[in-house]
Amino acid sequence: MHVLDLIARINNRVEELDFAAARLYMEENMEILNENRNHLKSNARELLEFLTKRMEVGQQPLTRKDMAVIGAVNSYASKFDLRGMKGIVKDHSLLFLRRDIGAYLNTDARIILEGMGAIPNVAS
Repeated sequence: MHVLDLIARINNRVEELDFAAARLYMEENMEILNENRNHLKSNARELLEFLTKRMEVGQQPLTRKDMAVIGAVNSYASKFDLRGMKGIVKDHSLLFLRRDIGAYLNTDARIILEGMGAIPNVAS
C-alpha cells in the first residue's frame, strides 16, 4: 500500500471515529507514519503520538480478545452480575494485572474489581 493511501485511510478512520481501525493501521506502520506525520490530520497525529509514547514505555497494545474481555467485564458490572465477572477475572487474570487496565474499565467495573481485590485500589 502506498504511503499516501495509508495516510488517507487513517485520516478517514479518525474522522469517522473508528479509532480501533486507525490504531491497527498505525501500529502496523509506525515507522513509516512517524516519518510522514505531517500528512496526518491533527487528531490522527495525536493518536500516533499517544501510541508511539506507549510503545516507547514498553506497554503492549491490547488485542481484540483483550478488548472483548474488558467489554464483557464492563457489561457485567453495569448489570451487577458478580458471578459473570468472577468467571472472567479467573480466566483472564493476567489481563487484570496490567497497570493501565483501569483506563479501560467503566466506573462500576473499577469499583467492583477493586472491592474484589482483582485490581489495585487507585486511591491508595
